[in-house]
Amino acid sequence: MKVVIAAAGTGGHINPGIAIANEIKKHNNDAEITFIGTPRGLENDLVPRAGYKLETIKAYGIERKISISNLKTALKTLKSYGTARKIIERIKPDLIIGTGGYICGPVFHAGVRMKVPMVLHESNAFPGIAVKLYAKKVNAVLVGFEDTKKRLSDARNVIVTGNPTKVEKINLGQEQRTKLKQQLKLNDSLPVVVVFGGSQGAESINKSLTNIINKNLNKKYQIVWAVGNKNYEQVVKNIKNQYRATIVPYIYNMEEVLNLADLVVARSGAMTITEVSKCGKPAIFIPFPYATENHQEYNAKVLANADAAKIILDKELDEQILDKTINEIIQDKEKLRQMGINAEKVSIRNVEENIYKEIEKIINKSKKY
Repeated sequence: MKVVIAAAGTGGHINPGIAIANEIKKHNNDAEITFIGTPRGLENDLVPRAGYKLETIKAYGIERKISISNLKTALKTLKSYGTARKIIERIKPDLIIGTGGYICGPVFHAGVRMKVPMVLHESNAFPGIAVKLYAKKVNAVLVGFEDTKKRLSDARNVIVTGNPTKVEKINLGQEQRTKLKQQLKLNDSLPVVVVFGGSQGAESINKSLTNIINKNLNKKYQIVWAVGNKNYEQVVKNIKNQYRATIVPYIYNMEEVLNLADLVVARSGAMTITEVSKCGKPAIFIPFPYATENHQEYNAKVLANADAAKIILDKELDEQILDKTINEIIQDKEKLRQMGINAEKVSIRNVEENIYKEIEKIINKSKKY
């Protein structure tokens, strides 16, 4: 089996691609998997680290405005179609998989012309431009949420598989909880609120948390706060007293920390929504306001509509509103419990297996012709 995976830019596109590649390898150890990305994205670190070959093309995201720079970018991306076609001709894949983003444009355009079987995976609740553009032309669109399916009504074949992620719900024993709390410098008497804004952090969340801690508002809860690597030194300088707060650049053991949390405060990328629901955690989401098609707000509504989360818009966020919302949830034990149950109901199990079954069907069907 030969498979090409188009994934570039952010972890939200690349990590699902790697998870799908790993599942293919689990079932077919001899499978030849090649990623197509760009020379500058996070894929240059994550893909080789995962043990897969990476080919690159000079594709770029195109802004929705008329300008000379945008025209130049569009021309470069159009030219990358030729490079993508040459890679596909050389590899002769049985299947092309795309996990969304601008890289799918030239790769899938080449795939359509060459009549290679193709699958798209869309992690977000609101489908991106590339997915909407090729939804009618591919063999299947695999989506992370039921809400996404409703927004792709014209697609040829849409299947709700869920989003692949390494994070799972685990029942931490008392000894594990105690050890983890000691590592994070937490006490046993207060609820734990885990806060993060993605790998780069989030300025508005960081500002509100700084004020909550400096004004000593978090008297009834303690915070584990990942501020982002680039923000860490400045945030620590701005904090007067880290009492009831553990501040780190990045949470590497996210599975453990999420399962320890009583409440999560975060941006609402597709992977965050997926991981929070898998772990059955109530959440407060502050969607990134500049996300394409405002997709983070649509993601957040997946859990908010299930009474598993609250949404605070970025423009309305400040320390008073955030602290009030945290306390309203964290002090009501029954509400906290029920929101967690509701979150877990949204979660889809056996995601990688679901995706692999659809991939196998398409490859087997194409070989008959």
